[in-house]
Amino acid sequence: MLEKLFKLKANNTNVRTEFVAGITTFMTMAYILAVNPSILGDAGMDPNAVLIATCLASFIGTLCMAFLANLPFALSAGMGLNAYLAYTVVGSGVSWQMALFAVFIEGIIFIILSLTNVREAIFNAIPLTLKKGVSIGIGLFIAFIGLQNAGLCVDSATLVTITSFTENFNTKGICALLAIIGLLITAVLHIRKVKGAILLGIVLTWVLGILCQLVGIYVPDPAAGAYSLLPAGIISVDFSAFGNTFGQCFKIDFSGTDIFNFIVVVFAFLFVDLFDTLGTLIGVATKAKMLDENGRLPRIKPALLSDAIATSAGAVFGTSTTTTFVESSAGVAVGGRTGLTALTTGFLFLLSTLFSPLFTSIPSFATAPALIFVGFLMFESVVELKFDTENLAETIPAYLCIIAMPLFYSISEGICIGIISYVVLQVATGKAKKVKPLMYILAILFVLKYIFL
Repeated sequence: MLEKLFKLKANNTNVRTEFVAGITTFMTMAYILAVNPSILGDAGMDPNAVLIATCLASFIGTLCMAFLANLPFALSAGMGLNAYLAYTVVGSGVSWQMALFAVFIEGIIFIILSLTNVREAIFNAIPLTLKKGVSIGIGLFIAFIGLQNAGLCVDSATLVTITSFTENFNTKGICALLAIIGLLITAVLHIRKVKGAILLGIVLTWVLGILCQLVGIYVPDPAAGAYSLLPAGIISVDFSAFGNTFGQCFKIDFSGTDIFNFIVVVFAFLFVDLFDTLGTLIGVATKAKMLDENGRLPRIKPALLSDAIATSAGAVFGTSTTTTFVESSAGVAVGGRTGLTALTTGFLFLLSTLFSPLFTSIPSFATAPALIFVGFLMFESVVELKFDTENLAETIPAYLCIIAMPLFYSISEGICIGIISYVVLQVATGKAKKVKPLMYILAILFVLKYIFL
């Protein structure tokens, strides 16, 4: 049955590999179950309701990805988009109900765009060299996230620096050290071709942390963001809070609402979600070698439709924009190639509504090595970039895209800069006819975005 549904043999995979890939993806994403309720809670939303909404939206979106697109991509509430809703939109005086309504409208627009091939056309218009740059940039971006989650990369007068192990040899220092050990464990397992090396690395790092807590080396300090590594419980079945967010996006009062500002909010959600999703799909699909010879993803349309459905469903449930997660690359890295990977991840999100105390106890320093290592695996595409003079007009935009993603902390900004520089360099070097018309339109829109938004 699973073979017929997901075409495992045709995709050179099997049930075990897909299950391990799905679990790996989930464990690298599980932090969202703790982070999203905290962020949206600052907007006045019930954290318990947000947790349930996040799990259900992730489940619906990921199941759509599994059955409509048969792709190993998982979805959940997007980081950055949740902060934008809580601190920028709601922070400016808009109610969280109105903000969720804007997310709902965004999802409906994306459903229409997905059905009319607009998003697919944008995906296909991006040249192959730039797509490879996006993949590499995403690899560096998630590695940067992993370094921060590990506590290895910290703020400084130079913006970022490595943590001081002598000054911070406390709970945070222990976390950073455990993350380094976990990274080395993952690398050794991968080099030795151990199946599920990334997942094993997460579990073993978590176990080491628990041992450190039991012997008193790791001391929980909630005020410093260091929580107990032992689950507070196993099962949580309180669904009564869900009504505090479910359907609230429709219970709004438009009187006194500035329609222009509302449209700007919707457009901002549209822009970031569109290009974050496209970037993630490009990056993960490139890593999985799913793109054809023209750089196209055969099942891109249902993938984008799944993302759009998840966004609107998530708004109804009570969470910010639900989008394809870059952490899906962790599952792809261990062999996930079909919707069975996504299905596994989706059911784990559904189970999280019951077992949230267990899943939310997975520390960020345990999943950080997986993100750092997956960044290395995605970096391998750099050898496919051509640095001879004839190809520099394509390679330089890819390079700018690569460095922009981690340094500006945004997939969408990397794509913007890559596309603008690509169009400018192609025109300036006499290759204007090589640029597709849609790329000119995108470049102009991106320039206008920087001027007016």
